[in-house]
Amino acid sequence: MKETENKPVSQAGQLMLDSLRESVAEALEKKRRLGQYAVMRQNGKPVIVGDDAPSKKR
Repeated sequence: MKETENKPVSQAGQLMLDSLRESVAEALEKKRRLGQYAVMRQNGKPVIVGDDAPSKKR
């Protein structure tokens, strides 16, 4: 993935970013309460987190 330089975000852009962050936080909290796993990226790699996450054994 290409790195981009950090530029100031417009007010409209910041509102969209805040809304997106809030929506993602709500979705992850809902998954946690329901006991569902979630797939995220950490250090550029996909990571499965949660109590019912599939096992890594194949």
